[in-house]
Amino acid sequence: MAVYRLCVTTGPYLKAGTLDNISATLVGTCGESPKQRLDRVGRDFASGSVQKYKVRCPAELGEILLLRLHKERYAFFRKDSWYCSHISVTAPDGTVAHFPCYQWIEGYCTVELRPGTARTICQDSLPLLLDHRKRELQARQECYRWKIYAPGFPRMVDVSSFEDMESDKKFALTKMTPCVDQGDSPGNRYLPGFPMKIDIPSLLHMEPNIRYSATKTTSLIFNIIPASLGMKIRGLLDRKGSWKKLDDIRNIFWCHKTFTSEYVTEHWCEDNFFGYQYLNGVNPVMLHCLSSLPSKLPVTNDMVAPLLGPDTCLQAELERGNIFLADYWILEEAPVHCLNGRQQYVAAPLCLLWLNPQGALLPLAIQLSQTPGPNSPIFLPTDSDWDWLLAKTWVRNSEFLVHENNTHFLCTHLLCEAFSMATLRQLPLCHPVYKLLLPHTRYTLQVNTIARATLLNPEGLVDKVTSIGRRGLLYLMSTGLAHFTYTNFCLPDSLRARGVLTIPNYYYRDDGLKIWAAIDFVSEIVGYYYPSDASVQQDSELQAWVGEIFAQAFLNRESSGFPSHLCTPGELVKYLTAIIFNCSAQHAAVNSGQHDFGAWMPNAPSSMRQPPPQTKGTTTLKSYLDTLPEVNITCNNLLLFWLVSQEPKDQRPLGTYPDEHFTEEAPRRSIATFQNRLAQISKDIRERNQGLPLPYAYLDPPLIENSVSI
Repeated sequence: MAVYRLCVTTGPYLKAGTLDNISATLVGTCGESPKQRLDRVGRDFASGSVQKYKVRCPAELGEILLLRLHKERYAFFRKDSWYCSHISVTAPDGTVAHFPCYQWIEGYCTVELRPGTARTICQDSLPLLLDHRKRELQARQECYRWKIYAPGFPRMVDVSSFEDMESDKKFALTKMTPCVDQGDSPGNRYLPGFPMKIDIPSLLHMEPNIRYSATKTTSLIFNIIPASLGMKIRGLLDRKGSWKKLDDIRNIFWCHKTFTSEYVTEHWCEDNFFGYQYLNGVNPVMLHCLSSLPSKLPVTNDMVAPLLGPDTCLQAELERGNIFLADYWILEEAPVHCLNGRQQYVAAPLCLLWLNPQGALLPLAIQLSQTPGPNSPIFLPTDSDWDWLLAKTWVRNSEFLVHENNTHFLCTHLLCEAFSMATLRQLPLCHPVYKLLLPHTRYTLQVNTIARATLLNPEGLVDKVTSIGRRGLLYLMSTGLAHFTYTNFCLPDSLRARGVLTIPNYYYRDDGLKIWAAIDFVSEIVGYYYPSDASVQQDSELQAWVGEIFAQAFLNRESSGFPSHLCTPGELVKYLTAIIFNCSAQHAAVNSGQHDFGAWMPNAPSSMRQPPPQTKGTTTLKSYLDTLPEVNITCNNLLLFWLVSQEPKDQRPLGTYPDEHFTEEAPRRSIATFQNRLAQISKDIRERNQGLPLPYAYLDPPLIENSVSI
């Protein structure tokens, strides 16, 4: 008689325990154990419990290949979910095998777990294990199906597939859900006074391992209720018409001010701060260095000489690499929308900036269209204060539209959803790339489903607060994806291509490059599992994964430069580094500061109610206020800024991996090195910030979420 000792750990989350019967079967190279119920005196699988059991076999089973967990009804109790963290199996000879699970198991089903040792398909030769990989991926592909949201968009998760799975009784017999730790499951939630509903009937059918936990859902609600109720009580959410004076905007979030939001309120109209935001605001990816002016922006030296001073000229500054352009060409053909029954307007500005000898980036000239001419004057700092402020505000409106739709939602949320989907569909639990990327996909499918059901849907928040509405959003994102390249996606390449590697005080660049370099810990992990070019090329699962991303995220567009296959470990390292960076640090950089920089609405107006000025000298305070968004539009938009900038509880900061999916020492050492490097980066950032008038903390590692989760 051979005795195997099992140690079963249940997750510490609310309702993680179960009253259902749990049985186990061990499958080894020399045979299979009888199915044995795991039962002790008292409740076995309570939340946070660690229980030990014995499984007796007539003979030793050899190397343990699979652990089957059978979840079955207990008496007449209603079925409940069970969150199994991990199980260890000690063989009669004392060897220990670890079986990571970290997933919710729903209903009555059998789940098969492999030992935690990561293996590519090339490292599996036994028919049993190859068949297990195949069945696991087939089950996932049935559950996680692609759907077209709109032409030219990255493909998304089809939520209806979860409803199909809910009613598919046969699926429960072989169910293999992805091991994503989500904590406890959420219920329905509405936000009183908020212009959108958080609870969507379809979300009730979300696969349990991708849903928000109750902790995160509750935190989300309590982040927004006080602000939304306060605005509702004061009637701001329903008040139409212009703001009477600029100072009134200060009182919208009187109890939710931050150091940065107050700084913005004080300095928003200054040219220095206008330029600073191109470096360290929420959209720090727009600047391109110029060696010559484009023909569509006919700025002359005489126009800018008063700002440049007597010791230089425009041509000299171009030759020195001190002239930069922010070009909002993508807005030129964007459709416009009506808000509160009134036509809104959009501009496609060109903003020329100069890096002065003191290291400050200053706006030099602004043209509010892509076509020069008498009806498109070039606005200059020497113009009247109101003309110049209005021109800058039009640029800030364009910044809002490009940032929210493309830099933020398209290039982080939607692309990271495609990475998550392909990872779930093409890589089994035991694959090293699955284990590596899993923490960086947490909650992404859930948050994007909420966004589509509340923000992007017809009559959703985008239609209620932006000058382009949903039609404009669809246009911007499809056009943006058509021009998005692998160079844009890889931070070092993007900075080099834009010519911004030497601009001083570019903290987004400095911190981002440090984090990118730290994420290069994946090179050690890739080297461990892929020792040669052939090992990459022959991994059919890996190639199917990258091919599916190319097809579903980038629509097979060769001009994107994204790989459709991988040939070397180096190519794989770069690809994985870029994915992890964009799912974590890049999202933090373009998301976390939205309230800070947008709470003062004139710095980030979501709409403009008057057309761009065609002549100079006509702007007044009244015409300026009549151009800005109305009171209710402003408040609805700022509520969203507040919500998405407050990361709810149940966080996993970058580099935090409480679920031990890797069990080998080599990848665990690499992860520990990564964590140490992040700690040093954080220390350096905090020391630097002590000497800054406006600290830049959005890329401080403890403040970066591992994944796109809000």
